[in-house]
Amino acid sequence: MKRRRSRALLTLLSPLALLAGAAGCGLLPGGSDDQGGGRSFTVAAAGDILMHPQLIDQARKDAKTTGAGVAGLDFGPLMAGVEPVISKADLAICHYEPVMGTPGGPFEGFPDFQVPPQTAETIKNLGYDTCSTASNHTLDHGYQGVKRTLDALDAAGVKHTGSFRTKKDSLTPLIMDVKGVKVAQMSFAYGFNDPHRLPADKPWLANRASLERVKAAEGRARAAGAEVVILSVHWGHEHQPDPSAQQTAFARQIAENTGVDLVIGHHAHVVQPMEKVDGTWIAYGLGNQVARHEAPTGLTEEGVIAWFSFTEHGKGDWDVRPRFEPTLLEIPPDTGNSPDGTPSATDDAQDYRLLDVPAALEDGHGLTSRQKARLRLAFERTEGTLLNRGAGDDGLKALTPLPG
Repeated sequence: MKRRRSRALLTLLSPLALLAGAAGCGLLPGGSDDQGGGRSFTVAAAGDILMHPQLIDQARKDAKTTGAGVAGLDFGPLMAGVEPVISKADLAICHYEPVMGTPGGPFEGFPDFQVPPQTAETIKNLGYDTCSTASNHTLDHGYQGVKRTLDALDAAGVKHTGSFRTKKDSLTPLIMDVKGVKVAQMSFAYGFNDPHRLPADKPWLANRASLERVKAAEGRARAAGAEVVILSVHWGHEHQPDPSAQQTAFARQIAENTGVDLVIGHHAHVVQPMEKVDGTWIAYGLGNQVARHEAPTGLTEEGVIAWFSFTEHGKGDWDVRPRFEPTLLEIPPDTGNSPDGTPSATDDAQDYRLLDVPAALEDGHGLTSRQKARLRLAFERTEGTLLNRGAGDDGLKALTPLPG
């Protein structure tokens, strides 16, 4: 798929972010990551995109310097550090959690998010092809909020699934041609925040998770020609690095009772393990791609880009090889430390910047000892979390090894 690189992504980067982008370009496998056999393609998926007010302020600050963006907001510099990885995948999947408003605002944070639609263009420029949109915040502003979000993604050229403008849309599978393979994406959420409910006259507005609904959606996708089906699911308990009993039970139900080829999890805002369940890879939680919670914990700034190489061995038999790339949101130092004393900010940072951790460490030029230590902590903690349910024995490895 053709990628576009925004001018905003190439300007106003911190030295650390510039190092991340420069180092990252040469470390990835080729787009196909061919393992032999038949057709092959790669998938990149990352954690929650949740633009809190401080990040909107950062985009406003950056726009004054770059002269780019729309209505005084430029989100490109904030997120540019992950572009080399995201844009390399044959299919890149984002999880867009909040509701979009209008370009000029007003904008709102928790509990009923309403964020700038300018973020949609940045998502496209990073290389994302599609976004899951079913989350506990999908109904924060009712039907009009869903419509604004999907309209903005459409205008930017980003596909989407999980919330819908019409009943017909809700019954129409999202199927994409990825290097000649028909790949379907599905998106479901465990539920929606009080007091918001699915409207009685629009029960199809957003997908609520159940085994029966997932099976029905997969059936429609297969009937429409899908050869691979990827499920994005918003589930679990917030800020818990271990998957809940409900997550693991639902994952096993999906693996044993459906033909879903890959499950990508969201909602916890911290990285959770990956695990191969009955032959199906489950990424329980990818953490945050970009978010700035009221009380950063150190864990909420860490995320992961999950990278999956699909290779066909016989008709309809897909081998899935998983990899991971840790990320870190670099935040200014005035936020202090987390409750357990873990630095939640990079003391040398002046701006919010999303970093590819191993790429930032690879060169190391200009990094302070504190920056290096924080990046290494993010990598090692993410790796330990991802592997703690035995995924290493089934082949999970770093996409880019931790530099020495």
